[in-house]
Amino acid sequence: MKRSGTADMPLHYGHIPKWLAERMSRLGLAITEAIIAEYGTAEVLRRLSDPFWFQSLGAVMGMDWHSSGITTSVMGALKSSVNPLSKELGIYICGGKGRSSKNTPQELLYYSDRNGLNGTELVRCSKLSAKVDNTAVQDGFQLYMHSFVVNTEGLWTVVQQGMQDGSSTARRYHWHSGTMQSFVEDPHTAVCGKNQGPILNMVAKEALPSREAILAMTMENPSRMIAEVQQLVMPRHHDVRAKDIDLKRLGAMLWLTHEKQPADFEDLLLLQGMGPRTLQSMALVSEVIYGTPSRFKDPARFSFANGGKDGHPFPVPLKVYDETLSVLSKAIEKAKIGQGDKLQAIQTLGELSRQAEKDFTPNDNFEELIERERTESWKYGGKTIFGNAKPPKGGQLDLF
Repeated sequence: MKRSGTADMPLHYGHIPKWLAERMSRLGLAITEAIIAEYGTAEVLRRLSDPFWFQSLGAVMGMDWHSSGITTSVMGALKSSVNPLSKELGIYICGGKGRSSKNTPQELLYYSDRNGLNGTELVRCSKLSAKVDNTAVQDGFQLYMHSFVVNTEGLWTVVQQGMQDGSSTARRYHWHSGTMQSFVEDPHTAVCGKNQGPILNMVAKEALPSREAILAMTMENPSRMIAEVQQLVMPRHHDVRAKDIDLKRLGAMLWLTHEKQPADFEDLLLLQGMGPRTLQSMALVSEVIYGTPSRFKDPARFSFANGGKDGHPFPVPLKVYDETLSVLSKAIEKAKIGQGDKLQAIQTLGELSRQAEKDFTPNDNFEELIERERTESWKYGGKTIFGNAKPPKGGQLDLF
């Protein structure tokens, strides 16, 4: 299990529109509940510590697939929806962006007092993780966001983000308590991102003489550690391109949900009445819930569930988003009372997509796919931060 990882992303500003923020909170809660029901709270913490899974989660929730805004928006959405149900779920999210990060100690003590945890030690872990990434690892990024996620057993994950002046770049740091032995010697598997020259890493094992004698500082070149770290470096371009996607995985999923559909497909899934476009969204949501770590190396693929608020790869299809939320939420409620067939059906959908990949050969029509999604967006209530999607002037196209 990886202890931590990093992600480098273009720095984005702006706010999340209310119509998306509300849906992100609901979908984030539903996905969290589904993971807890299937695997437990420890698995939620482990996944949040994986930068690739985290980016995929943000993309499937409708955020810009590659931007720094995913970090604050996803953690804010989860905090607002998970914390009111923390007693039932067994998980709690502290801190946040800016001034909210300063509330982390008080929030940790509050939660610890009610769950028999060592709040003082958890506060210490929170402060140390921030100190390490902000001070001991001098890579040029200044932290401005710190989220500390803890469960009732005292396991924790930290997601924090820093900004680098002059480069328009943000770096996200992920920590996980599962296998960490020390804060002052290799607390990360490694700390690196895009190689921007030497960095000062005072918590590297090689820096032990410097820590003991306080006589010198050891310079570590990040390129030496790239092979050992979970590293995610997002491109500058805003649009989604074929090179950002595993086309075999995406194509197999689209083929299954739009074209193949065996005669008993709807009966198997227990999702009667749901069209192929919503099945496309559900297949990717199923992947986020049930997929293995190797499935998240191309986070951009998950933007094909619910688009992006900026219109890349296409506008957010509100009708599809809401139907996906409805199906998943109802499945979770059924599972809570011992009727888990619908939740099992959602898992089966993801499994079918993975099976379809074995013999699938992708076509060279990626740009055409995106254009058709955009052309048909108005049918699904497509919306971006710039307004509603409009019908094409030259007539309508069939999506598939």
